[in-house]
Formats: sequence, C-alpha cells, structure tokens
Amino acid sequence: MDGMLIAIAMMLVLGALLGLGLGIADKYLAVEVDERVEAVTAMLPNYNCGGCGYAGCAGLAQALVDGEVTTVGTCKPCKADKKERIAEYLNTTPGPDGTCLHVKV
Repeated sequence: MDGMLIAIAMMLVLGALLGLGLGIADKYLAVEVDERVEAVTAMLPNYNCGGCGYAGCAGLAQALVDGEVTTVGTCKPCKADKKERIAEYLNTTPGPDGTCLHVKV
C-alpha cells in the first residue's frame, strides 16, 4: 500500500512540474499573430473556394497582409463593397512595423 501512495504522489509531482513547464513555455514561446490577417479573413466571404490561387480565404488574407498580393480583386466571389472595405482597412491600418499597405480594389 505504501508503494502505491508513493507512486501516486510522484505522478502528481511530475504532472505539476510538467504543467508548470508548459505554462512557462507558453508565455515565452508564443507566436505573435498579426491582427490584420484575422480581420481581413473575417471580411472575406469565407467560401475557401481557391479561385484566388490560395488554399483558402486565410491564405489570401495572409498574402494580402504580407504584400504578396496587392489587389483585393483576386477574390472572385467577394462583393465590391467588401473589396473596398478590405482595401481601405489595409491602406489605413498600420502593421507591427508602423507602415500601411498600398492595396487596390
């Protein structure tokens, strides 16, 4: 019976130490995400059709924010007013480096 209690106590201590290690790793190794990618993804129609040449709307949003694509018109199913909103958002919202993009509708 003593051996079982010792094993349980050791597993609890080991679990606590590993949990603490994961908490510290989460704090110091977190990847910072550009909020503009999430905002542009939310503005796109989210059909994930691939008509733009990217795997989905998130891929196109990342390409727009990275500057690989400079025209929102590559998204065929997106309506004109949404394209204008996306272009205006990217042209007026600075990124982490403090610069805005120059995106066309």
